[in-house]
Amino acid sequence: MNNCTERVYNGLVKENPTFVLMLGMCPTLAVTTSAINGVGMGLSTTVVLVLSNMLISMLRKVIPDSVRMPAFIVVVASFVTIVQFLLEGFVPSLYDALGLYIPLIVVNCIILGRAESYASKNPVLPSIFDGIGMGLGFTVGLTSIGIVRELIGSGKIFGMQILPLADAATGKAGYTPITIFILAPGAFMVLAGLTALQNKVKNNAAKKGRKAAETASCGEGGCASCGGCGGKVFPTGNEE
Repeated sequence: MNNCTERVYNGLVKENPTFVLMLGMCPTLAVTTSAINGVGMGLSTTVVLVLSNMLISMLRKVIPDSVRMPAFIVVVASFVTIVQFLLEGFVPSLYDALGLYIPLIVVNCIILGRAESYASKNPVLPSIFDGIGMGLGFTVGLTSIGIVRELIGSGKIFGMQILPLADAATGKAGYTPITIFILAPGAFMVLAGLTALQNKVKNNAAKKGRKAAETASCGEGGCASCGGCGGKVFPTGNEE
């Protein structure tokens, strides 16, 4: 179970497909004009990712190496078709918003990459959790970008008006949307900003971890064995 938890954490944080691996950039940049589109695409990809990982892992000893990739594509395409029909039947508005990018899940490098690098070489349960982790990481990435773009570009989040808009006709003061953020250039700017923010947080966390490790190692031997900190960590009373 620890391995399964590690797979989920890996997909969400360590190897987040959007902000770390930079995979699946076509849907990331194209459909994130709103938060609901990001959630819809992310969860659709997650379902396909989990089911394809599960089936490919089950058949990993049956599929010949010579037809490995064609077999993976057939498996993924089957699940994508099912998801496409379900969206068209039950969530037609989302289906229309995502459009061509639903069938393009078939060739999403996240799905084929995890099938090749993990599911085809590991047991079923870890493969399922690997799909869950990567899918949720992709969903979080798309939703985050969608929230920022929708809020700045229209003052809304999930279609709800958060920032009251200015009305030039009546002179009412309010927020003036920056429409470039719901256009193609806005996707690149938001992706770059969120990636930089994530890297900053990770670097700060790594620095704190190294500092804590250095403090712990200094405490084990005492100042007699080191003295490199000048008594800043463990004062000896002889500092000037």
